[in-house]
Amino acid sequence: SQEARASASAEVAAARSRLAALGETVTRIEREIAEAGEAERLARAALDDLPAESDGGEDEIAPLQTSLAELRARYEERARRHHAVAQAAAGRGARLAELERESGGWASRAGSARQRLAELAQRREEAEAAGVALDARPAELEARRAGLLGAIEREQRAHREAVDALARAEEEAKAAHAALKQAEGSLGQAREDAARLEGLMAEAGQAESHAAQQIGERLGAAPDEARTLAGLDPEAALPDAETVEVKLQRLIRERENIGAVNLRAETEATELDERIRDMQESRTDLLEAIGRLRRGIASLDREGRERMLAAFGTIDGHFRRLFTELFGGGKAHLALVDSEDPLEAGLEVVASPPGKRPQSLSLLSGGEKALTAIALLFAAFLTNPAPVCVLDEVDAPLDDSNVERFCTLISRLAHETDTRFVVVTHHRITMARVDRLFGVTMVEQGVSELVSVDLERAVRLRESA
Repeated sequence: SQEARASASAEVAAARSRLAALGETVTRIEREIAEAGEAERLARAALDDLPAESDGGEDEIAPLQTSLAELRARYEERARRHHAVAQAAAGRGARLAELERESGGWASRAGSARQRLAELAQRREEAEAAGVALDARPAELEARRAGLLGAIEREQRAHREAVDALARAEEEAKAAHAALKQAEGSLGQAREDAARLEGLMAEAGQAESHAAQQIGERLGAAPDEARTLAGLDPEAALPDAETVEVKLQRLIRERENIGAVNLRAETEATELDERIRDMQESRTDLLEAIGRLRRGIASLDREGRERMLAAFGTIDGHFRRLFTELFGGGKAHLALVDSEDPLEAGLEVVASPPGKRPQSLSLLSGGEKALTAIALLFAAFLTNPAPVCVLDEVDAPLDDSNVERFCTLISRLAHETDTRFVVVTHHRITMARVDRLFGVTMVEQGVSELVSVDLERAVRLRESA
């Protein structure tokens, strides 16, 4: 940066010396022009003083005319040189101003560099102080390490002794646990056998009591009297249990088929009638609610269609006008397709660029599709403009002439809708047409800086200059 600043200072000094030399040249040429003008004036005065008719006057006039022509040629030459030198002086002045601005910039950068050098020096001093403090740490750490190694060795020895004692105790506990487990197994088996026998005895007693109860309930006799009632021979064998069970189940089903008398039938019928009346009233209310809901839906659909058609007409009008403006001619319109209901219909864009017949959007070229999409986008935007609109690389697929139309449209919309447009772009024409530029530049390697340029103010300054 110091070399660049020195080079800029040298260039400024050289430009100032050349500007001074040009000033002297301008002064000298102006003096020569004044002298030539004075000589021409004297020649014209002498020519006017000559008599109109005299003998030999033409011989005297001819040299004067020749001298006058030479003076005019010299005057014109001096004027041309003066104009050229004035232009060079103006250019040198502009270059000098630019070099002075660059010198100021280099001075600012040099100040920043000095500030960074001071910060780096301070950081270096802090790092050196930290290094001195860290140099004493190895001895301290070594002493602590030796103490810790001794303590670790002692703890390891005690740990080995404790492990050996624990292993012996675990062996003894394992043997005792095996003996205990064997004794518990024998005891558990004995308890299970006793419990099983007790359970069987209890079940047998319960079965006997239940059977005696059933015999008493069904036959009205004691168990001892049941055989006599059944007509069984005490000396004969008992009949097959399965045959007896089948016959018993058949008799039970025949008895159940007779059914029981329902004493609450009338009350249940009354309750059912009341429930039916309640359900009918609920059905009437439900049908009325369904009717109101359908009428509300129809009203919303009707209002939605009206608003949809109104918005569609507004957007279509904006789209027609913007399409013609962006393409410099041609026609385009929007159409609802696939359904007569606007709420269910699809949207089709029919475009006719200058010199082409009307066709759908899919048949246009890439640039034409981009311009048509921009027209449709801004047509919807004009329906309800927003305070801020961000456009990201919208002009990327456009050529220079279309970018000019796009920038003109953005400028007009900004004035008409009072909207601030933020355009993300890399196109030189778009960047030249905006009011303010924001960008990021790398002043130094690895150091980024935000740059802002107010182009509108720069234009005003140039016009005022």
